[in-house]
Amino acid sequence: MARNLLVIGIFLITLGVGWIFYIQRTQKPFEIASPVAPSPTPLAKYSFENLKNRTYEGSQIKLEKVIKEEDSYTAHLFSFISDGKKVTGQANLPKKNGKFPVIIMLRGYADKEIYFTGLGTRKAAGVFAENGFITLAPDFLGFGESDDESKDIIEVRLEKPVTVLTLLESLHSLPSASSDSVALWGHSNGGQIAISVLEITQREIPTILWAPVTRGFPESITDYLGELDDQGKMVVASVSAFTKNYDSQLFSIKNYFGDIKTNFQVHQGAWDELVKTDWTNEFVGKMRSQDLDVKYYTYPRNDHNLSRDWDTVIARDLEFLKKHLK
Repeated sequence: MARNLLVIGIFLITLGVGWIFYIQRTQKPFEIASPVAPSPTPLAKYSFENLKNRTYEGSQIKLEKVIKEEDSYTAHLFSFISDGKKVTGQANLPKKNGKFPVIIMLRGYADKEIYFTGLGTRKAAGVFAENGFITLAPDFLGFGESDDESKDIIEVRLEKPVTVLTLLESLHSLPSASSDSVALWGHSNGGQIAISVLEITQREIPTILWAPVTRGFPESITDYLGELDDQGKMVVASVSAFTKNYDSQLFSIKNYFGDIKTNFQVHQGAWDELVKTDWTNEFVGKMRSQDLDVKYYTYPRNDHNLSRDWDTVIARDLEFLKKHLK
């Protein structure tokens, strides 16, 4: 009896040791699960060097509905996908048959409460379309019928060039677009976006700038805090947090002016209350020092929207576009 109990005991011990050995060989050691720490620098993907090295997947440009019929062109609401998000905007397409040069039009700051598709670009875009150009003016994320923008107010600014870079890669999907004949047009902060695109792509894309924001980063934000209400405190806090975690020069257009390789036409009002003439003078001087052809026009007694000389400005833009686009 005792011997039988001993044999059973040895068997049970052997079985237990074997099971433990099996568990050790086939299962991961028991650990207390710890949450994955978020990246401390999630916005690093927007540095100019990283944006230069990434691939931009173009998408199908869809004409969703007609906004307005004009004699020589039709205005459509269009959409495309940028980094998985829908972006809408206004597309003006000439009614003639054939392929047409494309002008990507980039507006400046807009108040969401009064925004509508085409705000800031509609009037100029209409003139360009009447003269045989396709115009594409993206709303940007958070505006029009686009998907929501980032909740991070710094990322909201940094993601805009990506939208334009994706749109450039999507032009081939628009049957009437001559995708190798493209210009950029930017007003105010739209000018800064255009400059960013030129620096990232280093492409020779003829560009028109109206009162462009040419300040570096984050000066291009902090210089305008006086225009904000109590939200200015939130902006200051966000900029401060950003500069603690990132080298702001890696996100600044001013640090990459040397990468620009195209011709410009620049307009500046002497009475501009938002963009100082000295800033634009400095930018134009830098471009000319790089042997770039810059047509620079200043307008006495004119404001940020160049409203006193609007007809003259548009006529000069048409001359520039007809010269540089096929």
